[in-house]
Amino acid sequence: MNRALDDLARELSLAAPEHQKLRYAFAHDCVSRVRHLLENPDVDDCLQVLGDWLAGMADAEQLASHAALAAQLANQHPGSKSIDGAGHAAVSAAYAVAKALEGKALDAASYAAYATVYAQGGYAAVGDPTSFEREHQWQVEALRRLAR
Repeated sequence: MNRALDDLARELSLAAPEHQKLRYAFAHDCVSRVRHLLENPDVDDCLQVLGDWLAGMADAEQLASHAALAAQLANQHPGSKSIDGAGHAAVSAAYAVAKALEGKALDAASYAAYATVYAQGGYAAVGDPTSFEREHQWQVEALRRLAR
């Protein structure tokens, strides 16, 4: 849990309908940081549609259909066979994309943070809250920057 991000989101009323574009832009930025961890090119294509939507090159219908596809693909991810859990980074990254396309920015940020920590330190690192500090700080600064 990123308390500073939760507090900032409340302060900005991030969940308000008028901040839809901000939610999606923030989610896109968070997920773009873990894009290299995606294993399925179809999930990457879904993320591309989100970027296209933000740039005005895709419509709401395309966004919605790719959100459904991203959720399906994330749920079908085979998971990790690695004993240290490092392979879970791809699973978390896929879920981050799915949440981003649903407009659930804080969930996308959380999954992206998990993907980052899994990729750097494996399963053991996830149990250490300090492993998340750098990514959590980046997320807070990214949301502040986008909100300006």
